Amino acid sequence: MRSGAGGAEPRSAGALPAPDSDVLLAYARVLQREMLVGSRQPWLRGKNIAMVGTAGDVEAGALFRRAAVELGAKVAQVCPFPEGTPPTFVEVLQIARLIGRLYDAIEWPHAPADLLERFHAAAGIPVYAGLTAADHPTARLVNLLDAASSV
Repeated sequence: MRSGAGGAEPRSAGALPAPDSDVLLAYARVLQREMLVGSRQPWLRGKNIAMVGTAGDVEAGALFRRAAVELGAKVAQVCPFPEGTPPTFVEVLQIARLIGRLYDAIEWPHAPADLLERFHAAAGIPVYAGLTAADHPTARLVNLLDAASSV
């Protein structure tokens, strides 16, 4: 699931619209070229990203964290709700507003779609789910990168 300025898109939607895919692929190729020549730009410098989830999600988010940090972002693990206790509607709104003031974006793998949508609406910042997951719509773009991307 990805939530952005235009609303929420279910991760299960399968594919990104062609214009979005083209733009993402162009940016991925820029990042790929930078990596190959050894001059990576800090594209995310000054950005604060919240990795939301439980302690068990830390390992699952390691790839996302590494990529974001290498691009200059500061990434913090945030566990806003106690494990095993579903948050109330009011708690979601309060925590989302606070996180929206502290962070520029949220990556929240494994969160239910309805919770992500409510969180995005209250936080007012992009909310992503599972950007590094094999079933995320962006994952298929990897196959479209040049062969050198598998370095």
